Amino acid sequence: MAKLHCLLSLLFLFLSFSPSLQQQTFLHPSDLASLHDIQTSLQGLPGSKFFSSWDFSNGDPCTTFTGVVCSRDDENPTSQTLRVSVLTLGTGLTDSPGLTGTLPDSICNLTYLSVLVLYPGQVTGSIPSSLGTSLRRLRLLSLTNNLLTGPVPDSLAGLPDLHTLDLSNNRLSGPISSSLLLPSSPSLKVLIFSNNGGLTGEIPAGFSTSQILHLDLTHNSIYGELPMLPATLRYLAVAQNNMCGTLETAFSGTTVPDLEFLDLSMNAFSGQIPSHVFSVPSLTSIFLDRNNFTGTITVPASETPISWSVIDLSHNGISGQIPAELASAGALYLNSNRLIGSVPDRVVQSIYTGQMTTFYAQHNFLSEFPTQPDPLPDSVALCLSYNCMVLPLAGANCPTNAGPLQSRPQEQCISIASTGGD
Repeated sequence: MAKLHCLLSLLFLFLSFSPSLQQQTFLHPSDLASLHDIQTSLQGLPGSKFFSSWDFSNGDPCTTFTGVVCSRDDENPTSQTLRVSVLTLGTGLTDSPGLTGTLPDSICNLTYLSVLVLYPGQVTGSIPSSLGTSLRRLRLLSLTNNLLTGPVPDSLAGLPDLHTLDLSNNRLSGPISSSLLLPSSPSLKVLIFSNNGGLTGEIPAGFSTSQILHLDLTHNSIYGELPMLPATLRYLAVAQNNMCGTLETAFSGTTVPDLEFLDLSMNAFSGQIPSHVFSVPSLTSIFLDRNNFTGTITVPASETPISWSVIDLSHNGISGQIPAELASAGALYLNSNRLIGSVPDRVVQSIYTGQMTTFYAQHNFLSEFPTQPDPLPDSVALCLSYNCMVLPLAGANCPTNAGPLQSRPQEQCISIASTGGD
């Protein structure tokens, strides 16, 4: 009897651990069908080997397919069914030519996806409209650097866990749902729609109550004024749009204590630049060029000067004198304004010591650049052409598009002096 008990115990152990008799996991049929459709709708560009591992006749998609990661069905823990949770289409390598074709609607049947990435290629067509309705688990959606057209699906604004949405460098058009920039999308922290060209709409007034960290709408057709900004914001780029108005609302008080990067260039913003722009401690990159700003530059006094990487205020209508506080900028672009007076000694000293490596102030009405006995460092780019001064260094290292390298006509300098630069 003891021997029989021992044999039964051994048989039980054998049945429990034998791989051939254990329950095998398998991919959910709808996920498998979706992968079939994806392989049919997308193809590798010449030289791409992305789909070489997608062999449905021999292999487990969850372990052998490039770009596919699976997880257990958490709604049915005892089930052996696996679901696709991560899908990266393409390799993202610099020598990879990417994919072509279109995104099939059946990609929306991969309802367990938390990450969907389409690497740069030549994929065309529209983003499936039900993407946001069906893929409710998405945390990261990145479909950048392709040839996608059509609108941004409104349903993306309702995804409860979406953290990063990057649809940049495509050919998308139409209005952007304002809900993406409101508290109705509380998980959304990174929104990048840059370089589509045809996306329209306004940044809503309620944007200040969102939790956005990074917003890039560069090179689109966004219009309207810039509202108050959320305190969480660290990166803001809305260059090359149709925005207008002043910056008084956006930079009232200390609304953006953690802002690090600001690019509002190539719009139609106007009025005086608020002094608070220059007092945000973390803001080291400021691009306000090619707008309609007027008035003077006011930099608040600070016990701890800010070391800006770059300040670009060029191609505006700014008047008055250059503040000495701007000497701590690594690169300072003030060209094509209405600035007058002498370049501050602190700025000159910063240039000669090599702390400021670029100083472009051509096409203004500046009257003096106090020279130093030492030569300029080779690393410094200095351009002071077409001002109200005669200086051997006036054309030193000017860019090719700087225009005339001589001084301004005397009558222009006399005229601007009589008005104080206004």
